[in-house]
Amino acid sequence: MNVRIEESWKRVLSKEFEKFYFTALTDFVRQSYTTGRVYPPAKYIFRAFDACPFDKVRVVILGQDPYHEPGQAEGLAFSVPEGITIPPSLRNILKEVETDLGRPSIIRSGHLGPWVEQGVLLLNATLTVAAHSAASHQNRGWETFTDAAIEALAKQREGLVFMLWGSSARRKAAMISSSKHAILEAPHPSPLSASRGFIGCKHFSKANKYLIAQGKEPINW
Repeated sequence: MNVRIEESWKRVLSKEFEKFYFTALTDFVRQSYTTGRVYPPAKYIFRAFDACPFDKVRVVILGQDPYHEPGQAEGLAFSVPEGITIPPSLRNILKEVETDLGRPSIIRSGHLGPWVEQGVLLLNATLTVAAHSAASHQNRGWETFTDAAIEALAKQREGLVFMLWGSSARRKAAMISSSKHAILEAPHPSPLSASRGFIGCKHFSKANKYLIAQGKEPINW
């Protein structure tokens, strides 16, 4: 199957595109976009990969699924386009950056492109969602696909930071070696769960400390 995705990821994930589950997944996704409203816009389904090539990844922030209200989802986990009101989860993320690092985040509009440009892969466990219906495209195959992406990074790269937020993301910790990478786990930054451990997790300073120890540049959060 010819999938429109960034070339380095296309090489890494090529075997997935030929598997039965992926064919069934693409049939489901195509039908969903045809018959209803689905987010993000179809051209942005693989944007997380397109914007952050395989060899450029330094940090992985893993969420659950895209925003499901109009105008919010843009194919990058937790990010929203410029001009869109910052959602509560992202507000908590930026608040944690500020309290953790003792300064405001470089992010002002809610669009997290400046992080992506530094090698932060903003990946959701599920890449599409039906309008107004959180988790509606879970268990259709996306988790298997993003498992393959995480596993490829975990096996073929070294010295990465994996930030796993929420139960869907934290399940992927089992495929990552803590001897090769830093694994940072916390509850989801949603207001429903952020107070149970996301607030105060200090993932941003921990990530930079690890990157510096690996001889890499820290992320300007």
